[in-house]
Amino acid sequence: GKHRAYADDRDMFPAAVDVVRRLKPRAFIIENVKGITRSTFTNYLQYIELQLRCPDIVKKADEAWQDHCVRLQREHTSGASGLRYNLVRTLVNAADYGIPQRRERVFLVGFRSDLGIEWSFPEPTHSLDALLVDQWVSGDYWNRNSISQRKADTAGYSTDPAKLDGLRRRNDRTGLRQPWRTVRNALKGMPEPTLKGVPEWYNHRLQIGAKSYTGHTGSPLDLPAKALKAGDHGVPGGENMMVRDDGSVRYFSVRESARIQTFPDTFVFHGSWSETMRQLGNAVPVALAHLVASSVAQRLLEADIETLASRIASTHGHA
Repeated sequence: GKHRAYADDRDMFPAAVDVVRRLKPRAFIIENVKGITRSTFTNYLQYIELQLRCPDIVKKADEAWQDHCVRLQREHTSGASGLRYNLVRTLVNAADYGIPQRRERVFLVGFRSDLGIEWSFPEPTHSLDALLVDQWVSGDYWNRNSISQRKADTAGYSTDPAKLDGLRRRNDRTGLRQPWRTVRNALKGMPEPTLKGVPEWYNHRLQIGAKSYTGHTGSPLDLPAKALKAGDHGVPGGENMMVRDDGSVRYFSVRESARIQTFPDTFVFHGSWSETMRQLGNAVPVALAHLVASSVAQRLLEADIETLASRIASTHGHA
């Protein structure tokens, strides 16, 4: 079940640390499931982070990981020289960054310490409060999507009246950011999938057999989708469903799932529906990956410019 999934995810870290040790990159980005932050794994997560901070302090063949962790702590706090990284760990919800999916993941971002770089994770750009204002205070969301107020009143989820009243009374809404992107937003302009597929739409076939049951009720159209599941643990495709306006459910097509993961429509997937959904469920949303990588790349470029400027100033000073 879940614990096995988290254990499987932990198994990737020795390989990741080994790559960092061998390549000595100026920076690295690692993404993993929220589950690694559970209290059950607190000690092991600390161990992972210490290995990423001091990747050249290698575990000995006969050394228990707990003993290696103690040795890493000692080396890390001693300030000894060697390959070292400054590490930033951040738990994010992809929906807060414009991804039409409520997907909580942990990012571990490291910069090689000799670069002297300070960096923080990009600030969120979207929020649930802004979506609630768009839907239930101004009503603009429903107008843009040509949805009647009757249908809006039964949109498949409930809202807290006290919270809505607070948002209505709030004069300054500049801090609300942009509204969360919803499934309806993500799939706008797409035709309904059919059993034979849809001409000119790659990977857009109807997968039959979707059923709603306790714990697997599908994603309402007017919220970000629930996190797409890889299907390896539990029922394959269990939550990868949408709830239509009439309350019925159907599976997302591969193309729709790709939209929810912000892949370009031109990206073609190969293999069965379940295999492709496994790939999509394990993927990092493209737009979120781009945001983080761009932020890291920009900070590295700024550091290069700062170093160059310092050298030029030093040269002129000696002239």
